[in-house]
Amino acid sequence: MDYPVENFTDAERERLRPHFTNLDRPVFALVNLPETVKAALFARYSRYPGTLRRLFLEEFADDLPVPAAGAEAGEGKRAAQLYERIFLGYGDDSVAQLGGAHVACEWVSNVLTKVLQRPRLAAYLEQSTRYIAYDGPMPDPPGGYRYYRDASLGPAYERAMDELFGIYSRALPRVCGWAEREFPRAEDEPAAAHTRAIKAKAFDLLRGLLPASSLSHMGIFATGQSYEQLILHLLAHPLPEAQAYGHMILDELKQVIPSFLTRVERPERGGQWASYLQARRQAAERSAMRLGLDDADAADGPTAASVTLLRFEGDEDDLLAAMLFEAVATSEERVREAVAALNDETRAELLAELAGERTNRRYRPGRGLEALRYRFEIVADYGAFRDLQRHRMLTIQWQSLTPDLGADVPEQVELAGCGDDYRRALEISREEYERLADRGLATAAAYALCLGYRIRFVLDLNAREAMQLIELRSGREGHPSYRAVAHEMHAQISAVHPAVGALMTHVDREAEPRLERILAEMRSHARAAAGA
Repeated sequence: MDYPVENFTDAERERLRPHFTNLDRPVFALVNLPETVKAALFARYSRYPGTLRRLFLEEFADDLPVPAAGAEAGEGKRAAQLYERIFLGYGDDSVAQLGGAHVACEWVSNVLTKVLQRPRLAAYLEQSTRYIAYDGPMPDPPGGYRYYRDASLGPAYERAMDELFGIYSRALPRVCGWAEREFPRAEDEPAAAHTRAIKAKAFDLLRGLLPASSLSHMGIFATGQSYEQLILHLLAHPLPEAQAYGHMILDELKQVIPSFLTRVERPERGGQWASYLQARRQAAERSAMRLGLDDADAADGPTAASVTLLRFEGDEDDLLAAMLFEAVATSEERVREAVAALNDETRAELLAELAGERTNRRYRPGRGLEALRYRFEIVADYGAFRDLQRHRMLTIQWQSLTPDLGADVPEQVELAGCGDDYRRALEISREEYERLADRGLATAAAYALCLGYRIRFVLDLNAREAMQLIELRSGREGHPSYRAVAHEMHAQISAVHPAVGALMTHVDREAEPRLERILAEMRSHARAAAGA
């Protein structure tokens, strides 16, 4: 697996060495830095086009002291001995939940980002296709456009990827030009904010052209326990890229929190665990084949984007009883009896009182709202799935990315005069996917597919998490594809639980007549000006 190795001057290497566990590999941990600086680095990472180490040099190094010579980067011998003693008394899982590390994973494909983000109890920050252009080359070696390469995929794969990125690169200035004509700068819009919003608009419209092989950088903060589970899932994954990053993450964490990860390399612990994960996946694949469920129904053809409420649990009595439970001094049965005796008007008043005045979408009712559950099956483009998959406090399951569910050309791409190029990219992508799948590389074939192709997935979540997801993702500054999903989820919840739908007072159904990102960019500009 080839990845760029960044060149640093001797002075830069000297400045970087105290803070990064290595300077020449795509996975590294952050050390000898205040927690606030680590968090700020990762936050800036999502909109910075370069690597994290280069970001540190350009924007952070001048404001931080150089650590004293000989400063200990890892946990140290005494800390390791103490951990072993506590471990014997309290158990490994309970202790491993209480220490963590910041790790950067660079040059990872969009296929791998979903594997890295699968653990619930971790925090992630990924470079955004909304802020980063993919029209430039990577550093040499390997150079060329920014996509995952592997010799096993063959020269035809690289030719197809080069053609996709070439279409994207040629379309980008055309779409920017169209957006500038369609959305001229208003008097109250700072020029810099308008320029950034124009670029974000173009990036949004064209992200469906980018293949899942597109490379990204990701920052992860997690506990030792979460890293252990992540590494084992990576090592058990069928993709060589996932296995390689699993080994690299383990190597870097052994330099900073080695005691938390001692089980991973033990054959009777981590080895057996990884074998179980592989066997579980293979059993599911065999079962699907045996039941005749391993192929898409050809009669259906491409499937339009859709949101389907498969089932829901609970009713208004469950909701009111749960919201009252923590405040009462009696059994839930008695609470339910009292609630059932209320008339409709009184129930509505009680629910409004319990929910409180939500002047901000971050103000959410208490955990009683979690008494109701919804299971949605969603068909959406892979780009929208990537955004929705980041929500943590829910169950999300997704099927393999294939071309079977089809893809659409955004209407505004057509208006910009790039519709035919977009369709040609989708066709190139589909043909390369089929070539790889026919060679027996079905899992790796997903690298070739454009993010505009649709994927089927399930969201299973309680009403409180639904409120958080829907209100956030319905915002007018968001991407239209996931906004549409959020709007439809709200409509279907409102149909079965009108009271819950009514509690979601920050669902945004208005269309922004200007550029989607302009309001956020204007706020950022104002904050920067105020801090100058």
